[in-house]
Amino acid sequence: MAPTPKIGDTVADFRLPGGHLDGETFHRRDYTLCEQRGKPHVLAFYSGDDTPVCTAQLCSYSDGLAELHLAGATVWGISPQRVDSHERFARARGLRMPLLSDQGRTVAKSFGITAPLIGVRRAVFILTATGRLHWKHVTAVGATYPPAAILTAQLARLAG
Repeated sequence: MAPTPKIGDTVADFRLPGGHLDGETFHRRDYTLCEQRGKPHVLAFYSGDDTPVCTAQLCSYSDGLAELHLAGATVWGISPQRVDSHERFARARGLRMPLLSDQGRTVAKSFGITAPLIGVRRAVFILTATGRLHWKHVTAVGATYPPAAILTAQLARLAG
């Protein structure tokens, strides 16, 4: 397993399938990290759609999406489920950020956040506009997550 990137490290590009809910339409496409260069980016790794803590986390981020966007950031949720599962999850909860499918856990492994039994540790990474790691929160067990207000505060520090 790769080590978790350190603050200041440049994060390697990746491509994952995913989609986002816009009104009643779920738009599917491939997402690449390099397309986000030029603006800060939040990567929120979670273990599974429709699990209690993951649902609370993603709903928090979706509810705070306007503030996160005002801070200049884009936000992606990433988990091992298929895009079909992400579509059901987004529709059931009204989630408005893209949800990406890392089925082989390749990206999670590159971030050093895979774990036996739980699969993927809950982790949030904030990247600068140039793709460097600005801030991270990685849990050992996965029962907690930083709320959207914490992410917004970190983005304000990045801008300031």
